[in-house]
Amino acid sequence: MNILGISAGFHDAAASVVNANGDILFAAHSERYSKLKNDAGISPDLVKELQDYSVGSIAYYERPWLHQLQKLRSGQTPTGPWRVKTVLSQCLGENFVAGKKLHSFPHHLSHAAAGFQTSPFDRAAVVVIDAIGEFDTISIFQAEFDQHDQAHYRRVWSQTYPHSVGLFYSALTKHVGLAPMDEEYITMGMAAFGNGRALYPSMRKQFVRDMDKIKLTQNLHLGIDADWQANADKVDLAAAGQHLTEQMIMTVMRLASGLTNCRNLVFSGGVALNCVANRLLGRVYDHIWIVPSPGDAGSSLGAAALVTGRRVNWRNAYLGHDIPGAYPVNAILDSLLVDGIVGVASGRAEFGPRALGNRSLLADPRGADIKDRVNEIKRRQKFRPFAPVILEELATEYFDFPHGWNNSRYMQSVASCRVPNRFPAICHIDGTSRVQTVPADGSGIRQLLEAWYARTGCPMLLNTSLNVRGEPMVNDRTDADRFEQLYKVKVLS
Repeated sequence: MNILGISAGFHDAAASVVNANGDILFAAHSERYSKLKNDAGISPDLVKELQDYSVGSIAYYERPWLHQLQKLRSGQTPTGPWRVKTVLSQCLGENFVAGKKLHSFPHHLSHAAAGFQTSPFDRAAVVVIDAIGEFDTISIFQAEFDQHDQAHYRRVWSQTYPHSVGLFYSALTKHVGLAPMDEEYITMGMAAFGNGRALYPSMRKQFVRDMDKIKLTQNLHLGIDADWQANADKVDLAAAGQHLTEQMIMTVMRLASGLTNCRNLVFSGGVALNCVANRLLGRVYDHIWIVPSPGDAGSSLGAAALVTGRRVNWRNAYLGHDIPGAYPVNAILDSLLVDGIVGVASGRAEFGPRALGNRSLLADPRGADIKDRVNEIKRRQKFRPFAPVILEELATEYFDFPHGWNNSRYMQSVASCRVPNRFPAICHIDGTSRVQTVPADGSGIRQLLEAWYARTGCPMLLNTSLNVRGEPMVNDRTDADRFEQLYKVKVLS
C-alpha cells in the first residue's frame, strides 16, 4: 500500500504519493486543480486523481494541536481542528480517510525530510527557514542515513516565533506594495533596481536586535508600520531588505556548518526559494541540495518520506497531472522559428513553483523585443526577469555559477551571464539569470534544446511559466486551450 502525504490549511496545499520502496508516484499542488492561487485546501478534483493510487497510510505535514496552540499563545483565536483525523477528513473526505493509518509530524521535520530524503547525500547539515511552522521559524538538523538506509535527524539549534526571517520578508513584500505570502519573488526582482546602502543601517537597527541569534525587535506577523520610511523609494526598500535577509540567512548557514561540521547543505522552507540569496551558500558549503518544492507544498512529500523512513528516489520534478502524448519537439521548433514564442503543455506537470519545460512559455532569448513581448502576453511588470533553460554541458560557457552550484536544474540560484548583450531577454538588470540547466536525461525539454541548438547554434531558450495572470500554472489541456484563447499564443501538447 502507498503512503499519501498532505500539506494543507495554511497556503499552497499539496499531495504526494510515495510507495514502500521510496518511489514518488505522484506529487501535485492543489491550486492547479482549483485554479485558486496558493489554495490552502485540497481540491475535490485533486482528491479524484488521488483515488487512482492504493493508499494505506496518510501523513500530515504538521501537528494540528501544536499549530492551534501557537495561535492561542500568540493572541489569535484557534479556528481549526486539533486532531489529525479531523483535519484529514476535512481535506479528503471521511470516506477517503476511513480505515487508513494516520500520521502527523512536526512542521520543520517535514520540511527537513522533503530536502534530506530526496538529496544525494548520506550526511548533511539541514537548514529550515520559513515564516512559521507551529512555533519554529528556523531549525538546524544534523541528518544522516544509517547502514540500513534509514534517515536520522538530530536538531541542534532552533529559533521560534516571532523571530522569523520569512515573516520579515513577507512584511517587506507588503510594505513595498505587493501581496505577502505570494509575491515575495517580485520583491526579490525589484531589489536589483534599488540601492539599499543608505537604508540598510536604519532597517537593521529597526528590525534586528541580535543578528547572531536572529532575534528581531518586533513581531512582524501583521507587517511593517506603514509610516516607517514612507517616503523611501520602494526599490531601495526592497534592495535593503534583500541584503538584510541575505545577512540573516548566511548567519544561520555559518552556525549550521559549525554545529554539524559538514560541507553538505540541504536547505528547505519557503525562504529557500530566494535564489538571489542562494548564490551565497557556496561561501560556506561545497555541495548544496534544495528540493524543487521547498515550501509547504513540498512538505507533503516530506511527511510521506518520514513514514517510509528511507531515502526517496528523486529523479525529476515531473510528478503531477499527465497530459499524455509525446513531447511535440518538431511542432515547438517550427513555431519558435516562425513566431519566436510558443507555449507547451505536455507530459506530467512540475511539482514546485517553477515551470521546467512541461508547462512553459518558451521564446528565443536573443531578440531585443522578446522580453517585452512575453511580458505583454503575461500582463506583468516590465522590470521582472525571465529565466533561461540551457543544455547543461554548455552552461558554464555562458554563465558563471557561484561555488557549490555545479548545475541548476531547478532554477534555485542565479548566475552571472558572461555574454548578456547576446541574450537580452534572459538577463536581469544586474547581469544575472535564474538558470535552469538540463542534463542529457532524454526529457522532452532536453530533446527540444538539442534540436534548437542544431538548427540555430543557440543552446538556450527563454522559459517562463504558462499561466493566466493571477492564476496558477496550466494543469490540463482545458487550461491550455483557455490560455490560447485569452492570449492568442499557440500552446502545443
